[in-house]
Amino acid sequence: MSQSTENVRVRRTRKLLREALVELIEERGFDRLTVGEITERAMVSRAAFYRNYRDKYQLVEQIFDEAMAALLGTMTDGAERPPLERWAAFFEHVARYERLYGALLGKKGSPWFATRMRASLATMVSEHLPPKPSGELVQTLVAAMFVQAITWWLDNGRPSTPEQIANQTAQLASAVIAEAKSWA
Repeated sequence: MSQSTENVRVRRTRKLLREALVELIEERGFDRLTVGEITERAMVSRAAFYRNYRDKYQLVEQIFDEAMAALLGTMTDGAERPPLERWAAFFEHVARYERLYGALLGKKGSPWFATRMRASLATMVSEHLPPKPSGELVQTLVAAMFVQAITWWLDNGRPSTPEQIANQTAQLASAVIAEAKSWA
């Protein structure tokens, strides 16, 4: 078998496993899923799963890493753009992957995923904070606020545009950061 054929097969297997994972999270919740259920839904063998992933957590981790890479790419593309435009690009990314983020952050989602996303967002927020001990508290709070805003926005059928929710969350984050900067 040629390497090109193998790459297509691997990509197809991974795509099927990811789609199955999202469907099953929506139906049953992440914690109750087994690798067997994922492979059955994806119509791939357990061996194929384990050739690609150690367990369901590594599957979610890889999905998250790829989504975050895409997300960071949208936010850094045109880094000269104003921060609010980059933040709107963040919500456009979330809207593009609505089903994935909705499943992983929703009521049946993965607390592990939410924690990982908060940590990634906290790192992004830290670039805008002074390096004081209070900065860690503020970045944690702002990151949690962002994850909750994403969850609320998706759970409510995206009642505002990406630009509107970006503006609202940016204003709230700015208020929290401004208050934290006033602490001496």
